[in-house]
Amino acid sequence: MTAFRSLSVAILRGFLRDKASVFFAIIFPLMFLVLFGGIFGDQSQSKVDLVQVGDVPLFDELPAPARAAFEDTFEVERSSDLDAAIAEVQDGDADVAVEMRDGELVAHFTQTDQVKAAIVQGALRAFVDGANVAATGQPPTYSLTTEAVEDDSLTTIQFVTPGLLGWAIAMSAAFGAAATLQGWRQSKLLRRLQLAPVSTRTVVSARVAVTVAIALVQMAIFLGLGAAVFGLQLAGYWWASIPLLVVGTLCFMAVGLFAGAVTRTVEGAVNMANFLVLPMAFLGGSFFPLDAAPAWLQTFANVLPLHWLNEGMLDLLVRGEGPAAMLAPMAVLAGFALVLTLLSARLFRWETS
Repeated sequence: MTAFRSLSVAILRGFLRDKASVFFAIIFPLMFLVLFGGIFGDQSQSKVDLVQVGDVPLFDELPAPARAAFEDTFEVERSSDLDAAIAEVQDGDADVAVEMRDGELVAHFTQTDQVKAAIVQGALRAFVDGANVAATGQPPTYSLTTEAVEDDSLTTIQFVTPGLLGWAIAMSAAFGAAATLQGWRQSKLLRRLQLAPVSTRTVVSARVAVTVAIALVQMAIFLGLGAAVFGLQLAGYWWASIPLLVVGTLCFMAVGLFAGAVTRTVEGAVNMANFLVLPMAFLGGSFFPLDAAPAWLQTFANVLPLHWLNEGMLDLLVRGEGPAAMLAPMAVLAGFALVLTLLSARLFRWETS
């Protein structure tokens, strides 16, 4: 225990003295949290910006319930100039321009944002169909009631925070392991430790303990800042994300070990780790969802370990899933960690030349 404690303290001091490591492990990811928090912290679902050209009886004569739904869906600007309204849509200042032509509702929209275009067309068609039903004098056979599955208190930042935390953990663990392995090998420290009266198990345990401790500090800072500044509210079983975070840290330490094993310099190891982790951040949902991506890309992304870490953190921190939600992600991450560790051990060389 004395050797383990001494090594852990030495490794931690080395981390704290390396300002670049502290910056990229803690400060850099927090910059993204502050950026995303400032943009999305109080954001709610935006309305569709609609320019109404001239008189549109269909809108003006909506019954009270439909009128309320219409006002919840659209932010209406009135105009008498069709060309100017279309120009607004082309410039991105409005989502749709609407006019009436002999009883026909004509909507002018842009295809530059296909998701918004589909929303616009679907919403307008719903109001046209409702008006047609009302014009027949017959009550509709069916009605629709919509209810969100989440609590009203949920905001966008709550869905962004788990992904950013997962990316921060992955980056810190992978970069730290890659740089440590190469740094120790180049400085011959690995050889000295091999000759020292300290077992390999103690050295590895100390390195793992420090990395996990840093990950837990990252988690505490992320969640604390999110709650204090951006109103982050955690689900009841948020604590179940702690063992998931530990296994995720071990997985990305293995990624870093692999990067350190196949390269010959510290710079090469860090660049290799970045090459492996950064694409995972984009494909694993750390920055944005891949719902609109091609099916083959989504299938590939679902295999990546960062996807499993992000989804597990989201389930436990935000979606209110129980502790069982951590089992599948932990199994996948542990499998990746085992395979990459064995592969790294096979490829590792004591000397860089």
